[in-house]
Amino acid sequence: MEKIRLGRTNLMVSRTSFGALPIQRISFEAAKYLLRKAYNNGINYFDTARMYSDSEEKIGYALSDVRENIIISTKSHAKSGEELLEHLETSLKNLKTDYVDILQLHNPPFLPVEGHESGLYEAALKAKRMGKARYIGITNHQLKLTKDAVTSGLYDTVQFPLCSISSQKDLELIPLCKDHDIGLIAMKGLSGGLITNASSTFTFLRQYENLVPIWGIQREWELDEFISLEANPPKLDTEMLEIIEKDRRELAGSFCRSCGYCMPCPVGIPIPTAARISYLLDRSSYEPFMTDEWRKKMDLVNDCIECGQCKSRCPYGLDTPNLLKKMLESYNNFYTNYHKKKS
Repeated sequence: MEKIRLGRTNLMVSRTSFGALPIQRISFEAAKYLLRKAYNNGINYFDTARMYSDSEEKIGYALSDVRENIIISTKSHAKSGEELLEHLETSLKNLKTDYVDILQLHNPPFLPVEGHESGLYEAALKAKRMGKARYIGITNHQLKLTKDAVTSGLYDTVQFPLCSISSQKDLELIPLCKDHDIGLIAMKGLSGGLITNASSTFTFLRQYENLVPIWGIQREWELDEFISLEANPPKLDTEMLEIIEKDRRELAGSFCRSCGYCMPCPVGIPIPTAARISYLLDRSSYEPFMTDEWRKKMDLVNDCIECGQCKSRCPYGLDTPNLLKKMLESYNNFYTNYHKKKS
């Protein structure tokens, strides 16, 4: 497994790394099997968060006996310095370790700096002084805030959504991090599952030598695919570029990346799926969405109370309520035609 240097941290991380958000959806034993298989195949970097329910506990359960051989980053969505340190203590207990390699501030709406009233950055520094965090990072979906974090000199790593359909503006973050020797961690490499050809975005991101993608993995076949791609990295040739261009055309404009920051919905709408249902019907197996159960879930869009919570939380600035209405109309047309053909 090839490794790269993660900026000024000097941590040598596997170029194929493990995003542990999805393992919160599977059992402890299933997660342990996946995590151990990843480790046994050379993956040494695992990224999780306090917000990912039992993801940290599963990493501790599966990998605590090889802690000295792996690199762990976790995140805290704390609003204050005191809460950050409380989150960190919980994370250390869950992960069965005395320290995390990278403590990341999880998608704050502002850039925490020394002297800010939140006290977040001072608390991160305190954690570092106590030996409970080796490096300080930040994750975000806002490009300007992420760039400001890079140029501030305060953060060792930044984590940002990057994939084969990223805009040229977003891609400017890559050389900026290189110039400042900041470790760059790429999340959402498959754009929330809308990029269905993993090899295309894998190959696209691999051209950048200062970037490590963390692939969200929930199933063994997903892990096997990335292990295989790592063993024989495809070339970014004409055929691959044509696949990427096709994705860019089909996914042009604003669309839901399924980050989940809009949740929970007060009326129970499954927003991350409902807000991109037309793409899922077009780009993946649609049969699971043709059930009575899913029809009832989509019908919840009609119960929207226009509270605006989802719209205000969206890091991409989507008009989520209107997007949901459009997606419901598209879904209903597809559902009706599907069942007409079946009858």
